[in-house]
Parts: sequence; structure tokens; C-alpha cells
Amino acid sequence: MPRDGFPCKRGFANRYARDRASHGDTILPMNAFWNSLETFLGLGVEPKDLTFVQISIRGIIVFLATLIMVRLGHKRSLAHKTPFDAVLLVILASVLSRAINGSAAFFATLGGGVVLVLLHRLFAHLAYYSHGFGILVKGKPDVIVRDGQCDFGMMRRNHVSIHDLQEDMRLNGHIDDLSKVRLARVERSGDISFIKK
Repeated sequence: MPRDGFPCKRGFANRYARDRASHGDTILPMNAFWNSLETFLGLGVEPKDLTFVQISIRGIIVFLATLIMVRLGHKRSLAHKTPFDAVLLVILASVLSRAINGSAAFFATLGGGVVLVLLHRLFAHLAYYSHGFGILVKGKPDVIVRDGQCDFGMMRRNHVSIHDLQEDMRLNGHIDDLSKVRLARVERSGDISFIKK
């Protein structure tokens, strides 16, 4: 029977001894490490009470974690190839900024960022194997010029004016005569591609 007078089973007695070792006067190295980490990062502190050093350290950690996340993702994510890729970067930046300014739990926010990157990777994998799913999440290209003739309805749907088309012809197609264009498409990235006659 233990000293406090309550009967206990053998397993409970062992746990009771461990609890005394971890919650008594002796601070285990893991607890000391966690306490110093809490102070170092300002965990559990109101956002307005974070110091310059704490925000700077948080920023460094989030930067390195984001770099690892993007490397886990795909190189195309940084190129804004489609709205699908751009959405990841916008949401990821918004979520991870909360870890820096302290408006959300630090480690939980980093974990949420990892989940977003893995979800993006999963969707990209599914889009690779399923053309229909790829069209659903990435869109599809639209033909706006065929044999020198503009499809004004498709241009209107893609918010491409004749002036936008002419500018892209000069910049990307290196031509200034619409009659020399066999095909022009608004690609999934939003860029306009040209195929000459």
C-alpha cells in the first residue's frame, strides 16, 4: 500500500513513481528543452507581446520550413503555371504568416502548411493520370484565333481584348500581322501562345 493510503495495482504504482520523477522537484531534460523553446519562440504569448527577436526567429524557422515544403511539392508550383499552382502559394503564404505573427499556434500552423503541400502534390498526381481531373483543377486552353480570324466570344470569355492580343503577338509571337497567325490559344497558365502559318 502506498504512503498516501490509497490501494493501487502494480502498474499504477510504477506510473505513480514515474509521475513523481517528472513532476517533482527534478526537471527532466525534455521539459527544460521545451520550456526554453517556449521562451525562445514566444509560444503561448499574445501576438502583441512578441519581441523582435522572437518574431525574427519564427520567421527564420518558417522560411526554412516553407523551403522544405516547396521542395516536397513541385518546381512548377513556383512558376505560377496555372491558377491551381498559384492558389497553393497564396494560401500557403497566408497560413504560414500566422505562425510568424503569432495569431495562430506555431507548430500546428506549420503542420497545416505541410498538409496543403501534400494535398497539392496529390491533386497534381491525380491530374497527371486523369485528363478529366486535370481539366477540373487546372482548366483547359481556349482557341482565340484560328487562321487569322479572331473568336471574339472566346476572347470575351477570357477577358482578352484585341489590344491585349496584339501586344502578346508582338511580345511573344514576334509578329504584328494577325493574318500570319494560324492558331492562338489562351493556355491554362493564362499566357497566350501563337502558332504561325
